[in-house]
Amino acid sequence: MGLKAKYKTEIVPALMKALGCKNVMDVPRILKVNLNMGFNASMDKDQIKTIADDLGRITGQKAVITKARKSISNFKLRQGMPVGAKVTLRGERMYDFLERLIHAALPRIRDFRGLPVRGFDGRGSYTFGLQEQTIFPEIDPDDVKKVQGMNVTIVTSASTDARARELLTLTGIPFAKAHK
Repeated sequence: MGLKAKYKTEIVPALMKALGCKNVMDVPRILKVNLNMGFNASMDKDQIKTIADDLGRITGQKAVITKARKSISNFKLRQGMPVGAKVTLRGERMYDFLERLIHAALPRIRDFRGLPVRGFDGRGSYTFGLQEQTIFPEIDPDDVKKVQGMNVTIVTSASTDARARELLTLTGIPFAKAHK
């Protein structure tokens, strides 16, 4: 059973009970997943293309190269220089990516004890960083010339962090246990 089917059959009833929702439309849901890779502005075009291709291979969707909005001389950065790559996933691709992230990629991280709880922003979105792209099964570690990290933001319709955390926990996101 896919994550979308699991959401409709198992997670929604559990959230209605846990959060005291009377209407199905009041139950929080995942709206989109944003992936962002920032890189050094002095990289050559081949490296930038390789990193964007890796992000596209991970998500199944072509990455967009982001460019600098303004020049900053201390960073040797000029307006219009490529500074990152991003992908926004919605719908079926979003659920497929989350399923691969939870079941394939996160378990491959060495000494993984869960994602930090401090990544919530106060409005129901959750952001965390990954150290390298090689944890995804789509990336062949032998072909990687430069290890590149990324930020993953999961945007939910939840109004509070507690509701968003409940949704993500039931979805299968492994959060770190609080130390006492």
